[in-house]
Amino acid sequence: MEYLIPILLVLVIIIIISNIIIVPQANEYVIERLGRYKTVLQAGFHIKAPFIEKVARKVVLKEQVVDFLPQPVITKDNVTMQIDTVVFFQVTDSKLFTYGIQNPMAAIENFTATTLRNIIGDLELDQTLTSRDTINTKMRAIIDEATDAWGIKVNRVELKNIIPPSAIQDAMEKQMKAERERRESILRAEGEKQSAILVAEGLKEAKIREAEAEKEAAILRAEAEKEAKIREAEGQSEAILMVQKATAEGLRMLNEAAPSSAVINLKSLEAFEKAADGKATKIIIPSEIQGIAGLAKGIAETIKE
Repeated sequence: MEYLIPILLVLVIIIIISNIIIVPQANEYVIERLGRYKTVLQAGFHIKAPFIEKVARKVVLKEQVVDFLPQPVITKDNVTMQIDTVVFFQVTDSKLFTYGIQNPMAAIENFTATTLRNIIGDLELDQTLTSRDTINTKMRAIIDEATDAWGIKVNRVELKNIIPPSAIQDAMEKQMKAERERRESILRAEGEKQSAILVAEGLKEAKIREAEAEKEAAILRAEAEKEAKIREAEGQSEAILMVQKATAEGLRMLNEAAPSSAVINLKSLEAFEKAADGKATKIIIPSEIQGIAGLAKGIAETIKE
């Protein structure tokens, strides 16, 4: 009897400890009492009633990713291909997730496959290969609406791989090769055209520069000739002016010296000699100067004898 109380205390402690529940962060536990839904335990420390309450399901609230196996689908133009999908979802209601459907993952996989077949069935092969974003958006909207009743929020649906038949792949590769060769030919032709245009523009620019250089040279030559003529004319003008000044100075000095008539006549004779300059064939000499010339000749002959 003395050991009964300690034993009972130990049993009570064990029962209390076994009914302590610590719910991790981003998790929820669904509690049932006598087989019926009782409550949902949030993250933290909890104690459930022993024997009559149990944890029916542990639900993870974090976003989860499910990668489904490739599914055979047929396009509108009767091409069969394999497409696998990736679904990103998150549990928003633990109660609905527990009691809304028997196997949520299998339900999502099957519903995703049927939705994918329905959407691809309205598209042709080329549209299927180029409309990934459109297909993803449609699938996410349809699946998310259906899974609301299961307490699941579908965030994204992505087509992972689109695998057409091998014959279609070979044809597509040949088409892509031909397209690449066509683009290469176009780029090469464009390059040659651009090169020819640049060469022509370069020749044109060179001719323009050459013509401008010749024009500048002609202008410089003309300016040089003009400058030379101007300087020559200025030199001749200066020489004439100096001769005139010298002549005027000589006349002034001669006038100041009060020369006799004989000297004046002699100067006139010298002037006539200069006027003849060995080129005149006929010179008319005034009578006054003729006498002086004869006198000068006689004097010269007398000196010679």
